[in-house]
Amino acid sequence: MSTSTSPYIGRFAPSPSGNLHFGSLVTALGSYLQARSQKGKWLVRIDDIDPPREVPGAADNILKTLAHYGLYWDDQVLYQSKRHDAYRAALDDLRQQGKSYYCTCSRQRIKALQGHYDGHCRNLHLPDHQAAIRLKQTHPVYQFTDRLRGEIVTPANVAEEDIIIHRKDGLFAYNLVAVVDDHYQNVTEVMRGADLIPTTSQQISLYHHLSLPVPDYAHLPRILNHDNNKLSKQNHATALPMTDPRPVICHALTLLNQPPIQHWRDLSTDEILKTATDKWQLAAIPSHDIIDNAYD
Repeated sequence: MSTSTSPYIGRFAPSPSGNLHFGSLVTALGSYLQARSQKGKWLVRIDDIDPPREVPGAADNILKTLAHYGLYWDDQVLYQSKRHDAYRAALDDLRQQGKSYYCTCSRQRIKALQGHYDGHCRNLHLPDHQAAIRLKQTHPVYQFTDRLRGEIVTPANVAEEDIIIHRKDGLFAYNLVAVVDDHYQNVTEVMRGADLIPTTSQQISLYHHLSLPVPDYAHLPRILNHDNNKLSKQNHATALPMTDPRPVICHALTLLNQPPIQHWRDLSTDEILKTATDKWQLAAIPSHDIIDNAYD
């Protein structure tokens, strides 16, 4: 865990691959209340780094939805599509230090290895033609401390894998851009959904390779539908209603096991969020998945 004494900075970083759904709101609300309870900043970043998956107009819709639910961010919204120079600089840094290499292995080959890369191209010194760039893993992270879940152990084959940091199709990999931007925005704690736990050790490893300070991490419970599937854009989760936000917010607070908001019908959205901030209890948040079909 980080020992930084810097002012608290949290963030919410949705990808514009669709509208916000209830699972997204739970994550946004949790990170928002954590930041406000620490009297810190809450930033919003649009992770528009994967154009083939993006939906036209989704980024603006996400911001309008956050504002409708009273989740107003500090500072300007950061768009990853404007940050390519920073990502290239990080790639150059790793290359110059001999910490990366080109890889031409196909998805079919990786799939045949049960999904875990075996370092096949590490010492082949391949040219960059139609190749991905992989990190030469020298700082594997076998466990990390989650502020909600305690010690989380990473399987050795995941911790030791040479992960892709630049894709064969020319796009920057999520792990790289998340680390570069969280550092750029001085994020002190990453509070996000538990579905991203498998990437955390790899991202912490990247911080070490880039000689950057590591933020704290806390992973909120996943919200599942009646079929036990995570609410997600891929699973066609229903977009958040743009009606009265107050009952939706109160329902999210209940799922996060937060103290109930008394007489919420007599309060404005801002007053509900202020009360929730004052009563915020990080330790009360469940560490298990939550089944809820109210907004799936």
